[in-house]
Order: sequence, then structure tokens, then C-alpha cells
Amino acid sequence: MKKTELAARLQHACACVTAAEDTLTQIDSKFGDADHGLTMTKIAGAISQAVEEAEGGIQSMLDDAAMAVMVLNGGSAVPLWNTWLDGMQEAAPDGEEIDVAGLQAMFAQGFAALDDISGAKVGDKTMMDALIPASQAIAAYAGSDEAELFTLAARAAAEGAEATKQFTAKFGRAKSYGEQTIGTPDAGATSMSLFFQGLAQG
Repeated sequence: MKKTELAARLQHACACVTAAEDTLTQIDSKFGDADHGLTMTKIAGAISQAVEEAEGGIQSMLDDAAMAVMVLNGGSAVPLWNTWLDGMQEAAPDGEEIDVAGLQAMFAQGFAALDDISGAKVGDKTMMDALIPASQAIAAYAGSDEAELFTLAARAAAEGAEATKQFTAKFGRAKSYGEQTIGTPDAGATSMSLFFQGLAQG
């Protein structure tokens, strides 16, 4: 996969998140600060612009995206997404091409970096409920088709985000609502899932 194709997938991912701003706000308004839609639109916009303007290879492009997110003022999602992107760039290739093994290394490093600071597991009703299964699907993929890799990751992320409806919130402001949060999906898991849906659009 060439940098241009990965860049296009990242742009699709950002567009998917941006298009869902109202939905994300609505979810977050029930038990959160009602700012997740706006925060994720800022994050998606920063990533999209950085990807569009990136002049170097794949690592440089992801580094630019991480930096663009880092300087944003926003909710708790900002440092989390910065950490994830920064982790990915650490394992990304300098050049303009990446294969399945390269993508696996990149997403594994991104997950490891975020896992270090998050502490959330599947069932805690956070963005990790979508990212953990997506990361596992990428790591487990044994084929050589990058498009198929992203399709499987998107499916796993969507199933993970959907499952958060059944969970009780364990982190953030929603934690204080306890079992009242059952029945509502997690906003962070939903936005992460949307990002992977966009990555799967070739």
C-alpha cells in the first residue's frame, strides 16, 4: 500500500467521524459533557489537514497528524488520540510504502502506547472497547491484502462499540451514573469505530 492510498483511507476515516458529530454529541450528552462530537470533529479535522499537507513518508505523515492533535484544546479524547497516533508513527516506515506486516507493527505500537496510559479494558465502556478488538483483528490477520485487513478491523471495532450498550461505565463522568448507562453506547468507542469504518473505505 502506497502512502497516497493510506492517506486517502485516513481522510475517509476523518470524514466518517466528522459526519457523525451530532450523533456523538447526542450520545455524550446523556452521561458525559456533551462535547465529544465537537472534540472529535476537531481531532478529525486536525488529522485530515495534517495528512493532506504531509510532504514526507508514512512516518512523517503520522507524526504530523499526532502533532496536530497534540496542540488542540479539547476534551479527554485529545491526549488519548495523540498518544495513539504517536505510537503508530514510532513503528511506521520512513518511506512511501507499507505492507500488511508494516501495518500490523504500526497498529500494535499505537495500541501499546495508548494501553500504557489508558488502563481501560474491554467491558469498561471506553474507546478501548472498539480499539482493542480492532487491534486484535489486525494482529491476528494472516493474509496479505491490506484492504481485507482494514475491513476485518472495522467489523471488530463496530461489534466492540455496539457491545458497549450492555456495559456499565467505569471511567470518566459517566462512571457516577452506574447502571443508568446500560443501553447507551459509549461515545468514545463509537467515534473510534467510525474511524475504522472510514479506514476500510478504499
